[in-house]
Amino acid sequence: MTIKEASTTTYRKGTSSTSVSAITTGKSVLVLGTTSGTTITATQVIVQPTGGGSATSSAKAVPFQRGAPSTSKKVGQIPANYTEGSGTIVSGTTANKATEAALAAYPGGVVDRVVKLSNGEYEAHNIGVNWPHHVFVSQDFKVVGAF
Repeated sequence: MTIKEASTTTYRKGTSSTSVSAITTGKSVLVLGTTSGTTITATQVIVQPTGGGSATSSAKAVPFQRGAPSTSKKVGQIPANYTEGSGTIVSGTTANKATEAALAAYPGGVVDRVVKLSNGEYEAHNIGVNWPHHVFVSQDFKVVGAF
C-alpha cells in the first residue's frame, strides 16, 4: 500500500493530537482515509502510544478475538427497500460526515465503507462490533436506524 498525505490529514498518538514527526520506522499506525487501487489518501493517521502494547520482533498484526454471538435486532427506521449490497459507495466529505454520525451514535466500531441508498440516505457499514453492523444516516447526517 502507498499512503498519500493530504493537506487535511490529521495525526494522533492514542487520543492526543500529534504531528507527522511522531511516525518513525517500526511504529504501528492505523491509517483512515479513502482508497484508490493500492493508494490510501489519509484523512487521519493514529500512532500507537508508547507502552500501549507489545512491540515484539516481527509481530505486526493485532490478534483477533471472536465476539460473542448476539441476536439480531433493529432499531429506528430501516429503509423499506434496503437489501445488503445495494447502493453506491461514496467517499470524501459525505462519507466522513456519515461516519462521524454513525460512530457518535454507536461508538467502538470502525466504519469501512459508506453507501448512498436509492432513497438518498446513507448506510455506514460498521465492523469490529457485534451490533449494529449497519447504521442508517439521513441526508442531513442524523442517525435514523440500525441493525
